[in-house]
Amino acid sequence: MEPGVSAAPSPDVTHPLQGARIILAVSGGIAAYKAADLTSKLVQSGAVVEVILTAGGQEFVRPLTFQALTKRAVHTDTFAPWTGTSFGHITLAREAELLIVAPASANTIAKLALGLADDLLGAVALSTEAPLLLAPAMEHGMYHHPATQEHLATLLQRGATVVGPESGRLASGYEGDGRLVPVETILGRARALLGRDGPLAGKHVVVTAGGTREPLDPVRFVGNRSSGTMGYALAQAAIDCGAEVTLITTTTLSPPVSAAIVAVETAEQMRAAVEQAITGADVLIMAAAVADFRPDQPQQRKIKKRPDQHVMDLRLTQNPDIVASIDRPGLLKVGFAAETDDLVANARGKLTAKGLAMIVANDVVDTIGSAESVATIILPDRPPDELPRMSKQRLAAEIVARLLPLLDPEDTNGA
Repeated sequence: MEPGVSAAPSPDVTHPLQGARIILAVSGGIAAYKAADLTSKLVQSGAVVEVILTAGGQEFVRPLTFQALTKRAVHTDTFAPWTGTSFGHITLAREAELLIVAPASANTIAKLALGLADDLLGAVALSTEAPLLLAPAMEHGMYHHPATQEHLATLLQRGATVVGPESGRLASGYEGDGRLVPVETILGRARALLGRDGPLAGKHVVVTAGGTREPLDPVRFVGNRSSGTMGYALAQAAIDCGAEVTLITTTTLSPPVSAAIVAVETAEQMRAAVEQAITGADVLIMAAAVADFRPDQPQQRKIKKRPDQHVMDLRLTQNPDIVASIDRPGLLKVGFAAETDDLVANARGKLTAKGLAMIVANDVVDTIGSAESVATIILPDRPPDELPRMSKQRLAAEIVARLLPLLDPEDTNGA
């Protein structure tokens, strides 16, 4: 095979929002203005968005705003005339893959819980089989009122997903619970709901991310330049395919909404977290840049610089090789090889020595800390699969797509 030629056709790496038909219902409340940003981001992600604007929502934002963002008519009237191809709430309900209500006011939550159909949103909610995602936003007292809590409990029992609200400064000027969660949180939950029946549904994937920090003293540490971006992208890609994801990380990047986060700093802490997380897991993706060595004797007090000291000797001891030390039957292990020389040869050696099902090799200088990557995917007994330069988010989706045949050997798609 010629170098640079992919060993398999590039799989479909679109995320769940791409092409998804989503209804976004905007109810009354000052947070309604944030729905415009949500609409914009959904459209930018490739979703087909139908906006329902309730009577209360129209008091805060006009239909033209959403029409301009979606390039589609905004739905406000239950009794709007039917056409030859559109049958009002029936068509909206049947075509929807996800119904988002953001913001969801106390009044709207109550009506949905009681099954009222006195407006378009109520009629669609009763007619659709699409999952329901609610993002409540209201005053603190309204949110904590027993009626609102009972209505939310009812909707949760029926299978609805509720995100938020957050605590903070409210429109009244008071502090309390009732702020709409960030748009990114709603988007993340929408991705998880749309992808929950994907090819990794029922699978547990453990991902590590970031560079470990090995303390020299209370102030300084030995580490590397890894940002953790690749690991976070892999966690999101696995969630997009329906997996339950545990992300073990040393960084403070904004994590995927649906991932279980385990924060660590050192290689020893990461090893302990991985050993605990892989119980019952199906896949371990070691994307973290684990330090090969750590200071032999970390100091309990800050090391002081002396005027007569021009050289400091630092004694290091080897860290454990986490992925190589794990030998659990049924666990598919994926590793990374960041190299400066002999990329493929060194990566293939690690693939064999560590008992990996797949290794992703890339140039350490070109990749660490960068938003993009050029990677070569190597599997046992197969030619290297050299991928072109791409974002780490797209590369993560490519990697996860190539995992699927390894988990299901009978599925030869992309193999």
